Amino acid sequence: MNPTLSRPVSIFTEGSPNPNSMKFVVNFELVPAGLSFDYATPADALIDGKASPLAVALFGFEFVQRVFISGNFITVTKDDETDWDEVIFEVKFFLKEYFGEQKPVFSQRTMDTNSAKLDMDSETVQKIKAVLDQYIKPAVESDGGAISFYSFDEPTGTVKVLLQGSCSGCPSSTLTLKAGIENLLTRLVPEVKLVEAEGV
Repeated sequence: MNPTLSRPVSIFTEGSPNPNSMKFVVNFELVPAGLSFDYATPADALIDGKASPLAVALFGFEFVQRVFISGNFITVTKDDETDWDEVIFEVKFFLKEYFGEQKPVFSQRTMDTNSAKLDMDSETVQKIKAVLDQYIKPAVESDGGAISFYSFDEPTGTVKVLLQGSCSGCPSSTLTLKAGIENLLTRLVPEVKLVEAEGV
């Protein structure tokens, strides 16, 4: 491939219910369907199985406190002292250059490890993930957050989910979980009796 030809990159921003989190949406997929990655500290971005050169680079900005990557967007959470008006163009410019130069979002090992995980689900888990992907994720992602499947306990019918991005630590997330997500999952997947958030 000719190194002078880089793909056109367009990025737009969306606010989220968490005023410190901003969603940067790009015009291509960053993560395969069913996967998302949450980095609460710079060290998280180096962990085997979720290592991300992009997250490491974003933590290079002093004001960045959390990075979340899913679908075709990155949610960046800043510190309280910094104003988005002062830094939003800087982050956008950085991302445009990063993707324009076709630098990797994840290490190859991260992609290999997570692709293997997607192939080992039981029928009930596949149904749960399908409901999350088709009905619940789009709504949560429109707020700059994400929800991903964590575990399913067959005997109790308990599904655990991870709330990430702008949803993590957001006071309305528990309400969303009980009112919307649990209702929908218990209706569409009879094996599910209860939905809980992991690590909230």
